[in-house]
Amino acid sequence: MTTEDSETAILTFLSASPETVIEDTYPWSQSSNLDHKTVVGAIKSLLADKYVVVENLETSFYSFTEEGQSILDNGSQEILVLKALNEAGKLSIPDLQAKVGKDVAKIGMGNCMKAKWIKKDGQDLVPVAKEDEVEDTVRKQLQGLRDADFKIDALSDQDAKDLKRRKCINLVTVKSHRVSRGSAYQPQRVKKAADLTKEMLDSGAWETAEFKPYNFLVLGEKVGGGFLHPLLKVRAEFRKILMEMGFQEMPTNKWVESSFWNFDSLFQPQSHPARDAHDTFFIKEPAQTVSVPEEYYERVKTMHEIGGAGSIGYRYDFRREEAMKNLLRTHTTAVSSQMLYKLANQPGGFKPARYFSIDRVFRNETMDATHLCEFHQVEGLVADYNLSLGDLIGTIETFFKKIGITQLRFKPAFNPYTEPSMEIFGYHPDLKKWTEIGNSGMFRPEMLQPMGLPENVRVIAWGLSLERPTMIKYRISNIRDLFGHKVEMARTQNAPICRFEDATASA
Repeated sequence: MTTEDSETAILTFLSASPETVIEDTYPWSQSSNLDHKTVVGAIKSLLADKYVVVENLETSFYSFTEEGQSILDNGSQEILVLKALNEAGKLSIPDLQAKVGKDVAKIGMGNCMKAKWIKKDGQDLVPVAKEDEVEDTVRKQLQGLRDADFKIDALSDQDAKDLKRRKCINLVTVKSHRVSRGSAYQPQRVKKAADLTKEMLDSGAWETAEFKPYNFLVLGEKVGGGFLHPLLKVRAEFRKILMEMGFQEMPTNKWVESSFWNFDSLFQPQSHPARDAHDTFFIKEPAQTVSVPEEYYERVKTMHEIGGAGSIGYRYDFRREEAMKNLLRTHTTAVSSQMLYKLANQPGGFKPARYFSIDRVFRNETMDATHLCEFHQVEGLVADYNLSLGDLIGTIETFFKKIGITQLRFKPAFNPYTEPSMEIFGYHPDLKKWTEIGNSGMFRPEMLQPMGLPENVRVIAWGLSLERPTMIKYRISNIRDLFGHKVEMARTQNAPICRFEDATASA
């Protein structure tokens, strides 16, 4: 039965006379073959439109459990045990369990011993009384409760306590209502319109329609605002720090780059393993870029094939079709190379500059707890006259001190486009060990000369992932819990504000 059926039954019942009342909805529902919960829902709906007046009632009664119903049908466990022993004369405990069941034997034996209906004879149990000589008190109590319509006063407090202990009965409390006619009572429910619709305006039905009253004082639903992802919080802090250090942000909104800018302009040979499809995502359509600066392309090609700036190059045939392939950038250094080219060829000539970027990069890697196919790279570079490795180390130390990392170590490394190159290690106070946190180096002359930069200009650069410091900051052990489709929205909503302690301020 639906709520509408219950509403109709209630209104029809009350239509007999103005004095007609539903004294208690619970027994009334049972006599009308209606579900009481559905009836209560219908009453609340009718009450909202003043069709009825309601008085709350509360009724308590007992009901049988499955155990209680079984005792009522078959007798108590003690009677079943006594009957089995009288039939057999005597039984061992395992035989009794096999005959009446383990649960019945366990409860029945104890109660029979307590009442002295049975006794032990060695390893056996023997009856002392006949089942027709004793009274099944529990069954008799349950029969009396049933005959009294399960009323509370049908049992004494002690009897009720004993039956509850034996899990024979439950106390049920039902909330019901006394229902009478309300001020807006009608024998048939007329639904009030909640909204003025286009159809009502077109048909003119709005002129005779009854509308629900509007409550202009009620507060609306709480609007759920957006939440910044932990990565964005850390990104904002890094961005603020780098701008305070005088760096200018590079435009990194192009995720698709050509192999020329991503690899060739960085003096990375076309045979390098990183350019294999196993490590890089190449684009199928459009598969090739439209154009690159031709004069610069020729200088890069020459540098690869025969060298320059004191280098002999890679001594291979530089292929245009390889350089023109489109791909998802594997590092933001692809943007750095374009910015340095523009810096070298801007009107008025070269001017020293500091650039940074924080954006997404893509690599065809096997995903695990610390690696994803896409992640965020933080990169900074400084282009100026006569820079040295000391300038690079000082810049790196300044940045990391500003994010609270004061203990740094540098280890020589190899990168195709930097020389010298260094891996950056920081001491992790929680893990109590040194961990790699970034990479750095000075861009090679073979990369800078084709761009047209003055001979004594040096470019120092360093980079790190955004995910690793974020995982450390928010105590996240699996990168897939930080970034990707498995991230819990609650983690994003509850992530605290990100603040890095500036070690330079406290020094």
